[in-house]
Order: sequence, then structure tokens, then C-alpha cells
Amino acid sequence: MVNKAILMGRLTRDPELRHTQNNTPVTSFTLAVDRGRKTENGPTADFIDIVAWNHTAEFVSKWFYKGLLVAVVGRIQTRKWTDNEGKNRVAVEVVADEVHFAEPKRERGQGQPDYGFNDFDADGDDTLPF
Repeated sequence: MVNKAILMGRLTRDPELRHTQNNTPVTSFTLAVDRGRKTENGPTADFIDIVAWNHTAEFVSKWFYKGLLVAVVGRIQTRKWTDNEGKNRVAVEVVADEVHFAEPKRERGQGQPDYGFNDFDADGDDTLPF
């Protein structure tokens, strides 16, 4: 069986890092993924819930922010539960195995923090730092 999801989209809000009772890091966020076609009301998008665990959760919460274009590789998972009113609920989400920046630093949102990464100019006289 194969269960692999590959998505690219923009975060709809800043992710928040939480910890389980066993102190396992977890974060969740939503990606707005463009459907690639426009309607008379403008572009259409799907809003996909993503969950990241452990080191991936810590990375996401440290470096990702609302509006950032990211790529996520993971698997689709469903959860079922009964809410406080006794209604059965189902959540469909992608559990992230990999997360990546999907746009160059210079194209990321204006006013976002600069984390000190340096761009490498392969056409210039720069030497590799290693």
C-alpha cells in the first residue's frame, strides 16, 4: 500500500509548538494549496491541515511563519473521536515527514525576520564555505 502526500502551499497562520504529556514536541498548521484554476470569484485553494512531530515540529515552529511558501511530504491520516456533545467527528490531516522552504529567501515576505542565512552566488567569485 502507498500513502504519500506531497504538497506545496502557504501557511495560513504562524505554527505553535506544543508538547504532549510525554513531552513530545508537536505542531499543527494549515497550508493553503492552490488548485491551479481560477473561478469568476478568483483563485481557488484547498486548506490542508498538517501535523508535525519531534524535530520536524521544532523546525517548523522556529522557521515557518504565516504566508511562507513551503513544501510538505508526508502521509494522509484520519482520526475519529466523539466530541463533548456526543457527536462523532473525523479529522483528515497530513502527518509531515519532511518540510522544506519552497521559495528563495529574497522572495519571502517583507518584514519577516532575517535569520542570518547568506545567499551563495554561483556566478560570482565567491568561494564555497567548506
